[in-house]
Amino acid sequence: MVKMVFVAKRQPHLSREEFQKYWLEKHGALAREKLPALRCKRYVQAHTMDTPWNDLLKASRSCETEAFDGIAEGWFESLDDLSEAFQTEEGQKASMELLEDEKNFVDHANSAMWFAEEHAIFG
Repeated sequence: MVKMVFVAKRQPHLSREEFQKYWLEKHGALAREKLPALRCKRYVQAHTMDTPWNDLLKASRSCETEAFDGIAEGWFESLDDLSEAFQTEEGQKASMELLEDEKNFVDHANSAMWFAEEHAIFG
């Protein structure tokens, strides 16, 4: 299994609450519909929380960067499997529809994404 990790920042005109509501309700529904065409096995959104614990974490590790608004994770059987899905008309259409919707709420220039292998250490 490989994982796609997307660390997202919201469009500047959106509050965190507006961003997370749109992401969960509208984009989440679209992802549920379209990701199977890309052979995605699992998709999870992790929404950033406003809590004093964030400040404690930042201070304990000297982190000065502004928090992201959330993380999306998608699991795929393999990069080859994903590549095959992208070669289908259905996969290409699904990918484009997801990207077009992301433009409504994601600040892509200040977000990041990559593929990774998981190494479970505990649990």
